[in-house]
Amino acid sequence: MADMETAENHGEIFRAKVNLETAQIAWRELQRYFASGVALAVAADLDLVEVACQMSRDNAVQIRQWMASGKFGKVTDAQAAAWIENDMLVWAVVVSPWVLVQPVRQLQQGYSGG
Repeated sequence: MADMETAENHGEIFRAKVNLETAQIAWRELQRYFASGVALAVAADLDLVEVACQMSRDNAVQIRQWMASGKFGKVTDAQAAAWIENDMLVWAVVVSPWVLVQPVRQLQQGYSGG
């Protein structure tokens, strides 16, 4: 029983750590990751932190399910272009070597990035 509780506590601590590493950033600031092919899009109806945790755990079955349903995968050229055009703000978290992104909203006019 104690081992199960320890594993559960470790999972909660890891999830909290991932949550703390998640931040909002303008998509245009992540262009080099897109160009490198390491930007992964997470659908709005998924929990970004949960996806990051499953990637860290190498849960290939779950990851394949999300990919097959079109809810997770490399950011497409069309997505990247639309996000630039609409000056999108995204939630982002790194699961090395990947950068997971999930759109938040359109930035306000006049945003200076700083």
